[in-house]
Amino acid sequence: MRVHREGYRIIVSVFAILVVASALVTANTESKIPQFIMYGFSIAFFYFIIRFFRVPKRHITKDDNVIYCPADGTIVVMEEIDEDKFFHDKRMKISIFMSPFNVHVNSYPISGTVKKVHYYPGKHMVAWYPKSSDLNEHSCTLIEHKNGETVMVKQIAGMVARRVVCYAKEGEEVHQGDEIGIIKMGSRVDIILPLNVRVDVEMGESVRSKKTILAYFE
Repeated sequence: MRVHREGYRIIVSVFAILVVASALVTANTESKIPQFIMYGFSIAFFYFIIRFFRVPKRHITKDDNVIYCPADGTIVVMEEIDEDKFFHDKRMKISIFMSPFNVHVNSYPISGTVKKVHYYPGKHMVAWYPKSSDLNEHSCTLIEHKNGETVMVKQIAGMVARRVVCYAKEGEEVHQGDEIGIIKMGSRVDIILPLNVRVDVEMGESVRSKKTILAYFE
């Protein structure tokens, strides 16, 4: 396991703030109880920040017929939608909610060519609110599979998440399981699929990036 590069600056900043805060508490009170509370909080919070930016080592079994989950979390939405922004047809939307305790690095669910990357600087509503998918800050990446089908990964910021980081570039060839980006402190990933796929997850199921099969191409 390693720490994601996007977390370095935040980790250093948090460490400095906690050290200063602990020093101020120690200097301004003779009671051991507030000091122990501050030290305990500092250690726990610093551990949480480091853990948030963890990147676990995972082996992926690549398969062109498989669509893997692009994120860790829980399946909270499975529905047919009218996608009128990019595809202009009916699609299957599956949403994965990521709690602050999940791994927040996102990966490509399929191999293929990045056809489009679109960033939208929106709001920061609670991630499970239905409209957050369109109104919150998000980044959409469309990947064309070699079979001609296109899958979209939408990284969505939430109330706690304040930044979506997407490394995808239009025209580049990407590989199943490679990193697509990270959502700092947060929150939800939607994957938009063709209707002719065979979905292999259920509502409420806990899923893992690179490990859980989301669907199969028929």
